[in-house]
Amino acid sequence: MIGRWRSSIQTFSILALVVIPILNYYDFTFFQGWFQSIAFGGLWIVSPLEGLECILVSRSFYAPLLWGMLIPILLSILLGHVFCSWVCPVNTLQVWTDRLLKPWLKHRNNRFPIPRALLWYVLAAELILAVVLGKPLFVFLSPPGLVGREIMTIIFFRTVAVEGLLLLAILTANLISRRMFCRSFCPLRGVLALLGSKRRLVVTRVEGAGPGCRRCDKSCPLGLQPSIGESESIYCWNCGRCVDACNDGDLKMIWKRSSQKPQDSCLGDEKILR
Repeated sequence: MIGRWRSSIQTFSILALVVIPILNYYDFTFFQGWFQSIAFGGLWIVSPLEGLECILVSRSFYAPLLWGMLIPILLSILLGHVFCSWVCPVNTLQVWTDRLLKPWLKHRNNRFPIPRALLWYVLAAELILAVVLGKPLFVFLSPPGLVGREIMTIIFFRTVAVEGLLLLAILTANLISRRMFCRSFCPLRGVLALLGSKRRLVVTRVEGAGPGCRRCDKSCPLGLQPSIGESESIYCWNCGRCVDACNDGDLKMIWKRSSQKPQDSCLGDEKILR
C-alpha cells in the first residue's frame, strides 16, 4: 500500500523535472527550477543544505532564503527525511535501475562494510570545504539538482553536461551496494536526517511482536534492521518498504505523540498507516 503511494510520488517528481523546463522553454514561468531551488509562482522552496551553505559562505542572512528553507525544514521535522526516499530523483533512478537489472543484482552486497558515521564526516567536510573555498559546493554538485539540470540541458541545448558523470558514478555504486551514495556520501541526507531525528512519523515494531521472519531487514534499501528497532533511528528515511514487506503486521508506520515513546504509540487512538 505504502509502496504504491511512494512510486506515484516518485514518478510525478521525475515528470515535474521534465515538464517544468518544457514550460519554461515556451515562456510559461509560473513553475521554475528543480529540487535545489524550485518555485511555484511567488513561493520559493530551497534545499536546507544549499541554503545553509549560502549563509556560511556569505556570512549573512537573507530573509527570502530563510523563508524558502522553512517548508523543507518543517517537513523534515514532522516526517523525517522523506524527501530522500519519496521525492529525490536520484533515488528514483536507482529504484528504476534496480527493477531493470534485478536478475543481475541477486548477489549484490546490501550491507557494504562502510561505517554509518561516515555520513556525518562527509557532511562536516562538505560544509568546511565550502567555507574555506568560499563557494557553495553543493549548489553546483547536488545530485538531485544535477538531474534537473541535465534534463534542462537536454531540452534547451540538445546535449548533456559533463556533471552527468557524477550521476553515472552514483548509479554504478548502487550496483555494488544498494544506495551506497545515499547511505554514506550524501550531505543533503545528513542535514535532513538531523532535522528529522525527532520526527513525528516513525516506523515502529508493535509491542509484543515476536522475533519475526526478518523480511523487513532484507527489504530495507539502507541496510537497516527494522526487526530490532533500527527503523526508529536517525538513519531511517521512512520509505515504508519494511512495513509493506512485513506480512505479520509487526511493523507499523505511525504518528507518535511527543509525550510517548514510539513503541507505545501504536496503541490507543493513534493513527496507523498501512
